[in-house]
Amino acid sequence: MTRIELTVDGDRVSDDVEPRMLLVQYLREKLGKTGTVIGCDTSNCGACTVHLDGRSVKSCNVLAVQANGRTVTTIEGLAATAEGDLHPVQESFRECHGLQCGFCTPGMIMQAVDLLAEKPSPTEEEVRLGMEGNLCRCTGYHNIVKSVLHAASSTSGGEQA
Repeated sequence: MTRIELTVDGDRVSDDVEPRMLLVQYLREKLGKTGTVIGCDTSNCGACTVHLDGRSVKSCNVLAVQANGRTVTTIEGLAATAEGDLHPVQESFRECHGLQCGFCTPGMIMQAVDLLAEKPSPTEEEVRLGMEGNLCRCTGYHNIVKSVLHAASSTSGGEQA
């Protein structure tokens, strides 16, 4: 067992973990952050995307011990306000119907927030390229792209969590 200490969604946590435990497993099984979805276990789908020190990563591709001393933001922590308001990107996905079954949505939103932090006013092509590591098996991506572009126009760059 290895001791790790990190900040997850603003809360400082400390745990003993197996060195081979994936970050996605740690978040879901130890911390109950089930919004971080296990999709493929091969880093192909992006459903498990979270922010590690403010940048999007596929948490099935990161060991929990690699997050030691770092800051993780999950979909649950993205809109952590006392009022329970949605993050502007979450709100745009809701408004523009950027989801169908919802399985990929947390990872899509986390990737979109990172994309908009890097490119506050992306073109449609830049959105498609920036989101290409996240797969959706239900939609044709039209409303996902529309949601990201709407978030960009309504927030002047999608606020970073």
